[in-house]
Amino acid sequence: MFDYNPAMQLRLDAADRLVELVEERRGPVAADEAARRLFALRHAPLGLARSLLDEVVREDARVAWRGDAIGLATPPGADLPLERATYVVVDLETTGLRPGVARICEIGAVRVREFELAEEFQTLVDPRMPIGPAIAALTGLRDAQLRRAPSAETAVRRFLAFAGDAVIVAHNARFDLSFLDRETERLVGARLAGPVVDTVGLARRLLAGRGTRFGLASLARFIGTDATPCHRALPDAQATAEILVALLGLAQERGAQTVADLAALAAPRVRKVYAKRALAFGAPTAPGVYLFRDRHDQVLYVGRARDLRARLRSYFRTDRQRPAVEGALAALDRIEWRVTGSELEAAIEELRLIRELRPPANARNARPERYVYLRRRGTGLVCTQTPTELGPLRSRARARLACRALDGASDAELENPALALPRLRARLRDLSECRRYEDAARLRDRLEALEQVVRQVHRVERLRRARACVLVPAVEPGFVRALFVADGRVSALRTLPKGDGARLEVEAGLATVRRESRVTQCHLAPEELDALLVVGTFLRRPPPELRVAPLEAARILRQAGALAAARAAVARAPAQPRAA
Repeated sequence: MFDYNPAMQLRLDAADRLVELVEERRGPVAADEAARRLFALRHAPLGLARSLLDEVVREDARVAWRGDAIGLATPPGADLPLERATYVVVDLETTGLRPGVARICEIGAVRVREFELAEEFQTLVDPRMPIGPAIAALTGLRDAQLRRAPSAETAVRRFLAFAGDAVIVAHNARFDLSFLDRETERLVGARLAGPVVDTVGLARRLLAGRGTRFGLASLARFIGTDATPCHRALPDAQATAEILVALLGLAQERGAQTVADLAALAAPRVRKVYAKRALAFGAPTAPGVYLFRDRHDQVLYVGRARDLRARLRSYFRTDRQRPAVEGALAALDRIEWRVTGSELEAAIEELRLIRELRPPANARNARPERYVYLRRRGTGLVCTQTPTELGPLRSRARARLACRALDGASDAELENPALALPRLRARLRDLSECRRYEDAARLRDRLEALEQVVRQVHRVERLRRARACVLVPAVEPGFVRALFVADGRVSALRTLPKGDGARLEVEAGLATVRRESRVTQCHLAPEELDALLVVGTFLRRPPPELRVAPLEAARILRQAGALAAARAAVARAPAQPRAA
């Protein structure tokens, strides 16, 4: 498990904010000003400022003292000529996409010296968690293999020894480095310090106009690498190393002479909204919702996050967002955030805010008036706003295609569209064998739409039968939030306090469930569907802090007590020192 060290996390947060402050000023920042900005001080004498900042600067290789000011440090090796530098190309396989939640399960690396591939490094890693069927299918890795592998600490130490002071290279380096930084922070309390080159950014700059896809497989085919990417760490690292060698030659043709020149070519172009990144300063590393507001204080966009700080900063560091969000960022004047005890509660609150505020950048989110149902008319089905058993459905276009797929269907198939799927699949095979490709393509699109509609209807039916109490942490320490789910709706949301008051809240929630269960509900309202689908998503892939109990007071209280005790134990756990 990840050992949370509050003091180390505060120092790392301060270092990130200090780097951003120096980058924003495009030069060194006086120590007293930096201390005032970082530590919210009205006045910071020079001596006090230096003492407050000294540990932050000393432990972070990205910044350095410039007299009584702080500036960006020159990464070691950045001035090396390209042909004399040593590169270590790394690729990771992980159990998921989010560092801290997902873990590393394989590391592969290739050393490139004098533009030639040299030594290789490969190790499996025990993530101490199941890798899941999707990752297993993608990589071919199995839990039994990984249980015999070295721990993450051991594997990362071996990789760091292999890499030494070489230039780190990765394809989509931000992803791989986020996992490596997480592990090196645990080991030595600092992130990787050397230069980092991203072959995605480098290829986009050097191959502009010669290609539109820069994924690893696409680049490998374009360049003609001997290694074939296959979602395993070492083959992917080998392919990336061959791509790097080809791009190094192109970079030299562009006039790049040093590693610093190469990193500058690979760096993404600075977006205009990057200047607004200070609006995210101070956001906590906690779940919650956030609201983008313009200079008139109108809400432009509402979102949720498991980690508010990381999510908000991502808007100013990554590539362009979808057009509606990019427009909201252009008009952004202030960010408001509201902390919740869990991501589930943040998701429920996000739905409520979108429904009430109607932010323009959330227009593509499902809204009640956009939902449609399917109903019988004559010998077929049509879309309607009138609630029926076949719905609600989020996509009107998909619903219309599904209706066309059922043209000429039997009465039984119109009552239960899933019965039509075998017949339509057989019809699609017949059209393909007869080389009626246009008709086959038309039927294929309608069949896919019908399959999606059937899956959604079945999913909603399963959720409507669910009767449970979902328990997650509350914002207040020691308190628990309880969502009572029954009859296709979130019937009640109660906060369970410490002590005897929890029983009263549980009984109140159960009373609400019993009262609403007596109300006849033939069809599911769209606004109820949104909340139900959100809860269903978290039940399908529950985060570690979530507990589920049947609608029985004693069992709900027992699970709530266990959740509160587990959270209290985490809060009391002392920081574990890590050897450098």
